[in-house]
Amino acid sequence: MDKKGYLGNRVNVFRAEKRWSQQELADKVGVSRQTIASLEANKYNPSLMLAFELANVFDAKIDDIFTYSKGVEL
Repeated sequence: MDKKGYLGNRVNVFRAEKRWSQQELADKVGVSRQTIASLEANKYNPSLMLAFELANVFDAKIDDIFTYSKGVEL
């Protein structure tokens, strides 16, 4: 049985700490507001490039923002 992994994130927490709107964050990383909304709702897994961009704008490590779990939602 092949279990898929689950990628969770804390984008909304980091964004709230900066007091940025979804649109402001989207503008900073070059995506649409809808992409940020989908990411925060765990309906979208970012590309590696977007994950690095988010880490850069938040001045954080990728593992501080994203967590991976094999087969289980976090």
